[in-house]
Amino acid sequence: MVNVSVKNRTRRFLLFQGILPVDRAQVPADIIAGVTLAALAIPEVMGYTKISGTPVITGLYTILIPMVLYAIFGSSRHLVVGADSATAAILASGIAGLAIPASGEWLALAGLLALLAAGFLLLARIVRFGFLSDFLSRTVLVGFLSGVGMQVATGELAGMLDLPPEGHSTIGKLVFTLREIPHANLNSLIVAVSILVIIVGSHRISKKIPGPLIAVSGAIIASWALDLKSYGVQVIGPVPGGLPTIALPAVNFDMALIEKLVPTAFAMFVVILSQSAATSRAYAVHYNESFDENVDLVGLCLANIGAGLSGTFVVNGSPTKTQMVESAGGKSQLSQLTTSFIVLMVLLFFTAPLAYLPKAVLSAVVFLIGLELVDVKGMKKIYAERPWEFWVALITTAAVVLVGVEQSILLAIVLSLAVHTRHGYLVKNMLIVPDQALGWRQRPVGDGGQAAPGLMIYRFMHSMYYANSQVLSDEISELVRRADPPLSWFCIDAVAVDDVDFTAAETLRIIYYNLAKHGVRLVMCGVVDEVRAEFDRSRLTDLLGADAIFQTVDAVRIAYGQRNSNCTVNILGGRHGQGR
Repeated sequence: MVNVSVKNRTRRFLLFQGILPVDRAQVPADIIAGVTLAALAIPEVMGYTKISGTPVITGLYTILIPMVLYAIFGSSRHLVVGADSATAAILASGIAGLAIPASGEWLALAGLLALLAAGFLLLARIVRFGFLSDFLSRTVLVGFLSGVGMQVATGELAGMLDLPPEGHSTIGKLVFTLREIPHANLNSLIVAVSILVIIVGSHRISKKIPGPLIAVSGAIIASWALDLKSYGVQVIGPVPGGLPTIALPAVNFDMALIEKLVPTAFAMFVVILSQSAATSRAYAVHYNESFDENVDLVGLCLANIGAGLSGTFVVNGSPTKTQMVESAGGKSQLSQLTTSFIVLMVLLFFTAPLAYLPKAVLSAVVFLIGLELVDVKGMKKIYAERPWEFWVALITTAAVVLVGVEQSILLAIVLSLAVHTRHGYLVKNMLIVPDQALGWRQRPVGDGGQAAPGLMIYRFMHSMYYANSQVLSDEISELVRRADPPLSWFCIDAVAVDDVDFTAAETLRIIYYNLAKHGVRLVMCGVVDEVRAEFDRSRLTDLLGADAIFQTVDAVRIAYGQRNSNCTVNILGGRHGQGR
């Protein structure tokens, strides 16, 4: 249930919907949550740059201008926008071979992809396609993100061992790393393991402890004090400070390049739409607040425009960062504005120490990020509750690992639609039969039960459309053929039907004529107004007759008894003769 007063306020204010109205008592908690988010997110987004192949400083840029733009123009009070491992992996996969990672050209292509993703988000807003976020099922999303996690974690093993990155596929990288272990840098491995121990240990003590920040800060201090570079440990080197330059990506905007990048941008768009909307909706429901998917599209669009123009890569609504703020007590976008301010201070005054950061540290941080994406509990839960969907999730995971991220997101969309179609195709329809205690009860179609001698009531449990129209026809034909005693009336209970497409309407016509050949009258009940209007447009009402469409199951029973004068219909199932 949506809070009406909040909804009215969001209609009043076109901007700052994630902040207004300001709860003064909540402001201190929001600011503290923003400081906590900065402590946790800064090392995390720096790690994402290893996935995206962009300079370390661009990670900080993702939670500067883009985060501010979403806070101003977005709808959700809770969604945190920033770098994301899934979209970063899609980025790296999509422009591989077009430029050298971390080069100026690579970064320009990354910015252009952010602008193209923004274009898809804007188009979705114009045509009000925010609902498309529902078409990437939770099952497929779990499998996709688990595959991304495996790919990300595997790719960072070489970095933790200070080995050169080799191999294009996930399996290729793993094989190369295992083969080159004898040539690993032991000092880099010690640094990486130390980081893993600090982050995991602090997390187990308390999730509120900024383990990544402690680990990264400690590594910088140790690297400076012990001169780890002299021991063969590679460091990041000088990091430019100051504010990002606002400009269009420095690439030639020709159609050939755009055509190469559009599939990657679309894959990013799908992930942005699905993850952001799902996260925003979940928190809106939890806090009984309003959420407008289409307004959110504007915020996400402008955030990615900000990313593309400020020299960084695509941004997304992050479930993990959103949870960080919520756990710290933040309840509005004021927390995100606080985080952006802290990042601004870091960019202006504290980038020099980053030069001492060992590369193995970032590899360790990203390795843990990848492992966290592998949702073993989620996969087990899917297997326990919906075994068929588990295999769909597993196929998606395997596709990411074996084929690639960009191709797999398109497969994920197809599999999501396949799952949806399967649910509508394999309809578990029911027969309505009399019950002494309840009046009526549902029985499986295979039971063959009749509501009265010669009257069968068949409840269709889904919208009628092209995928399940053959099931509708086959089940009715089989029920009429096997009916004992033979039927006089066959009623379709449409109380669960909210739509009848052209194919289903044609199927109903064929069913009507086939039943008429056997002397069986087709009637319907529980038809909602929208479906009745569709019947009128397709002339099904004229075909069946207005007197063949009833409001309730009881109305059908009464009418059947009245029109068969030689049959006394007993709702409790007693037989007293039969009439046609």
